[in-house]
Amino acid sequence: MFEYKTIEKPIENILLKEKGSKFIGFAFPVNSETELKENLEKIKQEHPKATHHCYAFRLGLGGENYRANDDGEPSGSAGLPIFNQLLAHEITNILVIVVRYYGGTKLGVSGLVKAYKESAKLTLDEAKIITKELETQLEIEFPFDKQNIIFTLLNKFDTKIINFNAQESCKIVASAKMSQKENISEQLSEMQNICFKFF
Repeated sequence: MFEYKTIEKPIENILLKEKGSKFIGFAFPVNSETELKENLEKIKQEHPKATHHCYAFRLGLGGENYRANDDGEPSGSAGLPIFNQLLAHEITNILVIVVRYYGGTKLGVSGLVKAYKESAKLTLDEAKIITKELETQLEIEFPFDKQNIIFTLLNKFDTKIINFNAQESCKIVASAKMSQKENISEQLSEMQNICFKFF
């Protein structure tokens, strides 16, 4: 419920040749539409002369935000075979791009489906698939004298401090595991003079 599978780090330049055409695979772990666009732009800039930049992505715990793009290839011959590899590997928060340089011989729809599927598969086979826990961000404001109690609590629930501002009243921004959200809320609610919110 609070976990998902994705790839550990980007995989780039996995080459597949098919009847003169070159297919180059890339995979990126992504957490937002912004990261998707940045990675897609980066590949388009690195391969401006490529005939096609086809891709598929999945975002969200159950991969509910997804898209498959053929980028000018016949409908369903590129984006979908790539997307099906994301499903086969049961991963989300991922973008896979296959760049094609046309080699002069037409592959036909079935040939394209096979090449894009194979290219996505080879790329994902290079990746290390990891299980990540969903996280949420937490902001807490508290008086200076409560510092030790707050830090002990955050430590207990294995949160990561992102930002700490210590003046008369202190402010912490931390990243917490979604599975611990209720426990953290309960314990903070019992303390006095403390404001907190998850976002």
